[in-house]
Amino acid sequence: MNKTNTQHRLAKDRLMLWGVCLFATLTAVPLFAILGEVLLRGYDQLSWSFFTEPTPTAYKVMKAIEAGQSIPGGIANGIVGTVLMLSMASLVAIPAGILCGAFLAENSKNRFAQIVSYLTDLLQGTPSVIIGIVTYIWVVVPMRGYSAIAGSVALFVMMLPLIIRSTEETLKILPASLKEAGLALGGNRARVMLKVQLPAAFGGIFTGVLLAISRVIGETAPLMFTALGCSFIRWSIDKPISAVPLLIWEFFNDPNLQELIWGASLFLLLFVLTLNLLSKYLAKKWNQ
Repeated sequence: MNKTNTQHRLAKDRLMLWGVCLFATLTAVPLFAILGEVLLRGYDQLSWSFFTEPTPTAYKVMKAIEAGQSIPGGIANGIVGTVLMLSMASLVAIPAGILCGAFLAENSKNRFAQIVSYLTDLLQGTPSVIIGIVTYIWVVVPMRGYSAIAGSVALFVMMLPLIIRSTEETLKILPASLKEAGLALGGNRARVMLKVQLPAAFGGIFTGVLLAISRVIGETAPLMFTALGCSFIRWSIDKPISAVPLLIWEFFNDPNLQELIWGASLFLLLFVLTLNLLSKYLAKKWNQ
């Protein structure tokens, strides 16, 4: 009887292992298919000029095609716009999200904190296109024009709930002895949070920040309603500005520029992949 039960358990264990491997393979196939397609089509477009020159006009592209030359220009205007809007959004979202997450972790039973937590979940599940429309009404219409400010506001709204939730969950898993030791040494709750708990949770919080940035960097719909786009490199924050996702959408709509889709997509994928790998590495190193 014992031998039969052992064989039965071993068979179930092998069956479960095969099932996990099968579903893991099915999950990985689309990922590697997308990465492979973008890599094969876009790697030959990556060059110094691709990162330093703005998007070419349709006329320049047509002349280059007629002459049998490669498409001139690049995505420098999109890179500058993406970095500028992400920087402005992060400058506000990171401290606001960390402080709000700390408040929720410290006052989880408070009625106001419960309402804020519910609103955070609601905001996190809001479609990005809705956020773009609302930001258009709140920012673009009063400013009477599209701008990098409006685009950064939309990205800020999308980043905020991700940072809040990651900060809250990271602080909740800290040992209670850290807080108790800080209070026993005479520190108040605010000082203990800022000097003890937040530094101890830095690894998880920083990982959450990187994941929030990688989550919003590829958003197109909110920027269509707020930043609009620009065909040249622009540093003004009160004027329309481009972004890499916007350029991909513009390339798709222009038959002469569709080849540039793959280079821009590869840049975006590599950037997001780098942020994700960096966040995993820092989280692992900090835990050790």
